[in-house]
Amino acid sequence: MYTIRKGKIEDLPRVLELVRELAVYEKAPEQVTNTVQMMEEDGFGPNSVFGFFVAIKDSTEKIIGISIYYYRYSTWKGRRLYLEDIVVTETERGNGAGKLLFDRTMLKCLEDGCTGMMWQVLDWNTPAINFYQKYGADLDEGWINCNLQADEIKEILGK
Repeated sequence: MYTIRKGKIEDLPRVLELVRELAVYEKAPEQVTNTVQMMEEDGFGPNSVFGFFVAIKDSTEKIIGISIYYYRYSTWKGRRLYLEDIVVTETERGNGAGKLLFDRTMLKCLEDGCTGMMWQVLDWNTPAINFYQKYGADLDEGWINCNLQADEIKEILGK
């Protein structure tokens, strides 16, 4: 029903559509400022920082899901694969594409010699929490997410 493959540069317009769909689901569509051009540079440029897999519905050959990942380094654990987003378009959820994407991302983690995989899930996203619990994932409530935007950093540093 679905084919999972490594993402290609020509997939990026659809990838960004799915990212925007996720942002709407997470009630933050205004937060997406990424562009296809930025994704081309960041995923396929000389210093690429992310990779991705796509799920294609075999009957339509349309991309219906994505898994976007990158690597981070833990001083406690070493090299880790970080799953930034896994998205399946709303009409295809519950049909197995998410499991195929997640499984392929876990395999990538092992292929690349990572010590494990990490990701986040919103505390109100019960379907996603239930999905990850089926894998026996640890859901750590002890950490608080922190961030600064580039314009805030510039202001702080007087740049």
